[in-house]
Amino acid sequence: MIPRTLAHLARATGARLLDAAGAPAALDSEAAAVVVDGPVVTDSRECRPGSLYVARIGEHADGHAFIDAAVQSGAVAALTSRPIIGVPHLVVDDVQTAFGALARAVLDAAPHVTVIGITGSSGKTSTKDLLAQVLATAGETVAPVGSFNGEIGVPLTVCRVTPTTRFLVAEMGARGIGHIAYLTRIAPPQIGVVLNVGSAHVGEFGGRDNIARAKAELVQALPADGVAVLNADDPVVAAMAAHTQARVVRVGESPDADVRAEDVMLDASGRPTFVLVTSGGSARVMLRLHGRHHVGNALAAAAVALECGLSLTDIGTALGEAGPVSRWRMEVTERPDGVTVVNDAYNANPDSMGAALSALHAMGQPEGRPERRTWAVLGEMLELGADAQAEHEGVGATVVAQDVDRLVVVGPGAAPIGDGAVAAGMPPTHLSRVPDTDTAYELLSENLRPGDVVLVKSSNAAGLRWLGDRVAETVTGSEVGS
Repeated sequence: MIPRTLAHLARATGARLLDAAGAPAALDSEAAAVVVDGPVVTDSRECRPGSLYVARIGEHADGHAFIDAAVQSGAVAALTSRPIIGVPHLVVDDVQTAFGALARAVLDAAPHVTVIGITGSSGKTSTKDLLAQVLATAGETVAPVGSFNGEIGVPLTVCRVTPTTRFLVAEMGARGIGHIAYLTRIAPPQIGVVLNVGSAHVGEFGGRDNIARAKAELVQALPADGVAVLNADDPVVAAMAAHTQARVVRVGESPDADVRAEDVMLDASGRPTFVLVTSGGSARVMLRLHGRHHVGNALAAAAVALECGLSLTDIGTALGEAGPVSRWRMEVTERPDGVTVVNDAYNANPDSMGAALSALHAMGQPEGRPERRTWAVLGEMLELGADAQAEHEGVGATVVAQDVDRLVVVGPGAAPIGDGAVAAGMPPTHLSRVPDTDTAYELLSENLRPGDVVLVKSSNAAGLRWLGDRVAETVTGSEVGS
């Protein structure tokens, strides 16, 4: 973090400053002079010398109970909602709101940092990981850990900015109107990327139109001299050009895209190769990531990198060298017995299900090679509201359209996937319905054979990512994402 005194942070958050004994402290006191120059954390176990510990009250635990542990690990101050004993602290009415204000104050002290915001119904984390690796070749880059993309995750990411940081990549998620607008006030972007508008969280938003409104908040927050990177292949996203004062750069496979992909091909492992075409030339890119959908992610990363001053040649090289960073996203393990496990169960919605099934098809029918038997092990997609049954049935139809050989439906919430597959023509003998992941594991253990490709996918809460780990955990020399 950029070093800040407690006096500065108190002014930024409107907090009351108290000393280690819990007594009020003036802004010219010894407590006010304490400097926070270590990590800002919400988990006491992550404290280091110089840390600020943010004591959140969560669903299962009260962060104030871990103040002593935070101090023992090196915390020099805390952000709290009530007086404590043991360390100088900032007391506020709402820790979450104050944390956002604190993060904004940190970023305001770093005008040299270019802020890039990324949103979309799917692909945010993968694009963030790609972009961070590309930008890191040109300068110090801060990006979220995993999917830290909300009211706490964005401030945590911002507070990792240092005096030498050049780029900040902020993943911005939303579960309602106004959420992204709030995040852009914490981390005002100069460049905004909108990947797509799908049906993720449609149940919470109340409709796809509201999802589009929420995602558009990112480009609406851009300054006139900013850049909006929009997916030209998604009409809803492309239409957001009318809602921003920033310059628009379109990416995609459409002929009118400013940064586009041509001659897309997949290898036997489903890894894309394509020609990256821009107004300044072209470069051939070979991705290490699995799935054709990563082409769009790579195009968005390339467009941002070009705006940040990287050369086309360097971008093509960096994209080709970028590997998987965040777990359970098209995470591929090649078992010694010849079974390939694709664990893409960090999250799921109809769009990402379709992308994963397309990748499974490509891996099962590699060009110029013998076909491989494919398995789709699918769990429930959450937060789809009234559309849940129809969307699950649609995934079942996609399973059939992608020529998947075996379908395993896990849990009662995913049952309509099986119904949709049967209605689309899947033989009932190729469908297995199991009540839980343990039963799914037993079925797979008994029936997988060398050469099979297994896709495991569901929403996070359905827990199939742990099933994917179990199916692959006994292997040695595993290859993740390569």
